[in-house]
Amino acid sequence: MEFLGIGSSVLIALGLLNVWVLRAGKPTAWRGQNAQTLREEFATYGLPPWSVTAVGIAKVTLAFLLLAGIWWPTVSRPAALGTAVLMLGAVAMHIKVRDPIRKSLPALALLGLSCLVAFLGRAPA
Repeated sequence: MEFLGIGSSVLIALGLLNVWVLRAGKPTAWRGQNAQTLREEFATYGLPPWSVTAVGIAKVTLAFLLLAGIWWPTVSRPAALGTAVLMLGAVAMHIKVRDPIRKSLPALALLGLSCLVAFLGRAPA
């Protein structure tokens, strides 16, 4: 079970960092409606411009906490729960703008992995 929790934490963290650090200004097939960047995507959802920064800081912080949880398991559950909440929000935004379900798949996958880490992951030593 420990390997599953660690592997899931690494996958979540790499996924978040990929989106928010490497691909923030680049188009992907997963962005809401026809948005090309994260800023455009948040505007598509009707969210204020400051929310991009707030959510970005939260997601990058949670990604690093998930990685830190490999060595300090006590941070894994709170980080995974925080990520799950944000992924629920991401799915809700896709539903709000009536995106096809396939655009929600990355958020749904990270939501599932976050729940796995939060509820079945490593127990603190």
